[in-house]
Amino acid sequence: MSGISELRLGPIDALVPRVVPHPGATLLSLVADALGGRDHGVRPHARRLVRAAAPQGAADVLRPLFAPGVSVIPDCITPTATMSREECAHHLEQIEEVSADTLLAEIEGEFGGDVPARWRPVVRRPKMWKDAYARLMRSVWNEIAPVWRAAGRLVEREAERVGAATVGGSLDCVLAGLGPRLRLRGTTLRLPGRQGETSELGGRRLILVPVVSGGGASLFSFDLSDAVWIGYPVPGLGGLWGNDEPRDRSSAPLSLLLGEARAAVLHALSAQLTSGEIAERLHYAPATVTYHCTRLEAAGLLERLRCGQHVLVRRTDRGEELMNVLGGTGRGEGVGRRPSHR
Repeated sequence: MSGISELRLGPIDALVPRVVPHPGATLLSLVADALGGRDHGVRPHARRLVRAAAPQGAADVLRPLFAPGVSVIPDCITPTATMSREECAHHLEQIEEVSADTLLAEIEGEFGGDVPARWRPVVRRPKMWKDAYARLMRSVWNEIAPVWRAAGRLVEREAERVGAATVGGSLDCVLAGLGPRLRLRGTTLRLPGRQGETSELGGRRLILVPVVSGGGASLFSFDLSDAVWIGYPVPGLGGLWGNDEPRDRSSAPLSLLLGEARAAVLHALSAQLTSGEIAERLHYAPATVTYHCTRLEAAGLLERLRCGQHVLVRRTDRGEELMNVLGGTGRGEGVGRRPSHR
């Protein structure tokens, strides 16, 4: 990653994001990781499926799109060109119907008369290249479509989670925990982007796209005039690709908002604990606890304080309020209660 892109959201409590289950984002993420050399945290089994499904010569076909440096995928051949709810077959048919003239026009619009060397084979034989690219994308999709269908309930639950957070005034908690490669700083969302662009959401819609590929998935587009879309790992993804991470199965309100693992961490903090004590109570790996604590801290729900040789973790006032509203319990009187300052 050679840069950070920023999306300035404006007042978060005024946002009403829309969750779109877009299969094209998942397809693009899997292809970028397994065949394009871009790490989206795809599990080895999934990589093998994608590589086995890809026609011979896939790496040569994709080289213009994922060469080192700035990535450019012309809109006309992007499976995420429109943020509509159609099946992937619809998006693939649109790519298959793209004419050579349309592709050349977009390449010229992007590069002008100075076409990079990696794109020159495409310019010389645009129809041949586009047809090979379309076959590749369809072959991969045919292989991974069953996994996308199996993820349907996870995507539905993610829409419920975002909706509950929006209505309940906790959307910033969701935005702060979209994925390990995305960061919320105040009202600015920071995303890994090779161009390092900055954009204002303005009056555009914010579209959240759960991606069924890998735990490090991060895709976005600031280019649409009426919307900005962000692709991120769907919570509970590990259950689809054989991951051993805690799976998001609970239907409790707090788990719907934060995910089961982070809700469990927040529940465990009825008294202040060290990370090791949290890991022992929840039977999680220490690295897993550290990761989830970091995300909860970014959301303003817990804080870490040094006490001698130990670092203690405790809920913030905001974490207490969230527990009282959604978790069924707050922190009572006792060892871990925060002292009052009058």
